[in-house]
Amino acid sequence: MSETSSSSGGERIAKRLARAGLCSRREAERWITEGRVSVNGEILDSPARLVTPGDLILVDGQPVSEPERTRLWRYHKPAGLVTTHRDPEGRSTVFAALPADLPRVVSVGRLDLNSEGLLLLTNDGALARRLELPDNAWVRRYRVRVHGEVDPVMLARLEQGITVEGLAYGPIKAVLDRQKGANAWLTVSLQEGKNREIRKVMEHLGWPVTRLIRVSYGPFQLGTLAEGTVEEVPGKVLREQLGEAKPVLRPKTDSRPAGEREKAVRLGRRGGPGGRTVAGAAEGGKKEGGKGHAPRRRTP
Repeated sequence: MSETSSSSGGERIAKRLARAGLCSRREAERWITEGRVSVNGEILDSPARLVTPGDLILVDGQPVSEPERTRLWRYHKPAGLVTTHRDPEGRSTVFAALPADLPRVVSVGRLDLNSEGLLLLTNDGALARRLELPDNAWVRRYRVRVHGEVDPVMLARLEQGITVEGLAYGPIKAVLDRQKGANAWLTVSLQEGKNREIRKVMEHLGWPVTRLIRVSYGPFQLGTLAEGTVEEVPGKVLREQLGEAKPVLRPKTDSRPAGEREKAVRLGRRGGPGGRTVAGAAEGGKKEGGKGHAPRRRTP
């Protein structure tokens, strides 16, 4: 069965829950197997169920509202916060530190406890999953401080990939920016972003990481965003960066005849997406280093 059904206008229940910002698709599938999700009074036991806008969906007995338009935020994560909604060890979390007026969001990937910098947040779990996929080929760029005397030749070899303790990592571009005494600053760029990849690779080379700051994720830049601050990416910028094929804005139901809808789609495709790269994307396209401003937020 396909993920969506053109005849019924439905979509898989797991995707629907993810688009509502409740969880990731994987988490939604787990909730379903645990018997926590019902549709029109029927408790589900499979994530293959298709749902439509008129269906009554409950999670733990609470109704799930219709998804809002897709939104994306940049967040400057400080060190010392865990990127999870609940931490079994009782540590402070990213989501507990977010402003109270922010809707429920999920993160695009993660930054570990001691890492800092740009963390993208969205109210659409399906979008988060899409942005995390390696197929996007979006580069994540980091400023990394390591302890030890760095060999530029060894850094250059990382572009061929490296295997550490049996785990193969893809190409990593690492450049030595400055060596000062027993410490060095590097700029590291990669596409895969496996768990603690930079820390493990640098430790393998004999240079333990003492500070790690993500400065960009694809076209979205940390820029001058202050630590602990959240700023929404403008809808126009989001549409330009993700392109026409991405589900950025959820359209209202179109009641026009099929022929008219198809004609409108054909006309709309002639323009194509903007697709330009923006420095400080959530700063309205200003150059990195310019002054940003906190947008007004609506209470969801």
